[in-house]
Amino acid sequence: MTNEWVFPTGSLARDGFESVVDASIPGWRHTGLYIVDSRDGGAHVLAAAAEERIVVPLSGSCAVVVEDQTFELGGRQSPFHGPTDTLYVPTNTSMTITPSAGARIAIASAPTTVAKPIQFISASNVPIEYRGAGNASRQVHNFGRPEALDADRFIVVEVITPGGNWSSYPRHKHDEYRAGVESNLEEIYYFEAAVERGVVASDLAEPFGFIQTTASDAGAIDTLAEVHTGDVVLVPHGWHGPAVAAPGFDLYYLNVMAGPDPDRTWLIVDEPSQAWIRTTWDNQTVDPRLPYTAEQ
Repeated sequence: MTNEWVFPTGSLARDGFESVVDASIPGWRHTGLYIVDSRDGGAHVLAAAAEERIVVPLSGSCAVVVEDQTFELGGRQSPFHGPTDTLYVPTNTSMTITPSAGARIAIASAPTTVAKPIQFISASNVPIEYRGAGNASRQVHNFGRPEALDADRFIVVEVITPGGNWSSYPRHKHDEYRAGVESNLEEIYYFEAAVERGVVASDLAEPFGFIQTTASDAGAIDTLAEVHTGDVVLVPHGWHGPAVAAPGFDLYYLNVMAGPDPDRTWLIVDEPSQAWIRTTWDNQTVDPRLPYTAEQ
């Protein structure tokens, strides 16, 4: 069962999308993901379905038509160039996405029948958080957390980890509902990797990182995988982390979380043998390479 929840880029291709994560994957129920690569053709249509969705340009821009309204998402040069415009599309609503040349677009989803309003969040209004310190520093874009987005089920964020740093660390879990203590959320990690900003690399460079997940009381799982741009790793349960950016290579991941809990919250429990690590950040500063912005 080692790495059974790891899907290399293209292995989930379907219906013109580079990757599709949904309930067709055995054991997967609460979250979904569609990846659009503009090289695969023109407009991409997602028919109305009982799921909420949020459009996240990874690189490049796109136009999204929803209910006869057209929204222009300005996008960005790459996932390592700061936040992007995003668009929330409610359940049972069709959409047509037309990406710019060379663009890559992610659409996160979660099953629901509760209708929320269409919401456009501009890049300038995305809450930015710096987690950790020292070589555990990372930059988080919280456009899909409850304080920024009025969604029904999912929580969606993206994380930039500079080369050589550790993220999703300490190892933690959220696979058991305990009100006020821990959430029960399955999680998608969608990865991209690139040569570290400001570094001159060989033409032979192949950006990569690593991620690990281990078993908890909720079930068996055994993941230790090298990840590259386009790879998808699913976490149905278990202790997960770290996600490590190899020295010389920056690592990006989009997280999509949702579950059966009555409330939409993200509460985690640190793995006991690693929880103490958080205290070491008190005397360290955030990695000076952050923030990663469009201007760099």
